[in-house]
Amino acid sequence: MDDRERAALADPPALLRQKLRGVRALLLDMDGVLVLRGKALPGAEASVDRLRLRAIPFRLVTNTSLVSRATLSAHLAEIGLDVPAPWIVSAVSATAAYTAQRFADRPLYVLASPDSRTEFAGQRLLTHAEAARRGADAAAVVVGDAAEEFRFETLDAAFRLVRGGARLVAMHRNRWWLTPAGETLDSGAFARALEYATERRALLIGKPATAFFRAALADLRLPAASTAASALVPGEVAMVGDDLWADIAGARRVGLRTVFVLSGKHGGPELAAAARRPRPAPPDVVAPTLWDVVAALD
Repeated sequence: MDDRERAALADPPALLRQKLRGVRALLLDMDGVLVLRGKALPGAEASVDRLRLRAIPFRLVTNTSLVSRATLSAHLAEIGLDVPAPWIVSAVSATAAYTAQRFADRPLYVLASPDSRTEFAGQRLLTHAEAARRGADAAAVVVGDAAEEFRFETLDAAFRLVRGGARLVAMHRNRWWLTPAGETLDSGAFARALEYATERRALLIGKPATAFFRAALADLRLPAASTAASALVPGEVAMVGDDLWADIAGARRVGLRTVFVLSGKHGGPELAAAARRPRPAPPDVVAPTLWDVVAALD
């Protein structure tokens, strides 16, 4: 999508400012908002810098499950985006927090990259060999982005564990994402395959789960020097995303204001479809890029 197409689909700047009046904090998706195909989007670095300069709280909320928050923060720093790891709420970190509480000291089979599995430090994780053993037992099978570790043997082991009573947990259900190689299959497809084969519904942890957005909202705080109350209510927070299903629909369910940016994977066709159907609901406002959103904040 070029600049002229974005301008034609976006709301006028005056309407953007009006619709964002009273917003005091932001939740930001990563892919399609800050980054695209591994590179920082135009204006992303300036947007992050301006948010920090103006002491506007923000959290990066991402379904990215290929790497840990520490690695993700380091990757972002390499392309000029200063987002500390504690400011990131990821599908991996949220899932690790859930399993630590729900399945403490019980074995888990986590289909994810080795780096992502570091978020599960202190929890008991089965190796692929242990999971494939006859009679193996697990409290849960967790599906994230396992890249090349998604193969028949690992998926078959996951299938048998779920059939044996393990809880099926999906970090997210994203169908695909944009990588340097182009449109790429995401881990949601593998979670769906296991749901189909086992006839068990996976517990969703990442976006668009309402618990994920509530956790991110609870993590936001106004600066200590602020004269206003430190707690934020949902209507004072805007979710900025490029996915009408994972970002916009999920955020609306918890009462957040929603901003759809045209810099990512969804665009005009998806907006038209949203206008015709109740699900996913259309966003509150449409902007060309994150920079346009940040510039419109009062």
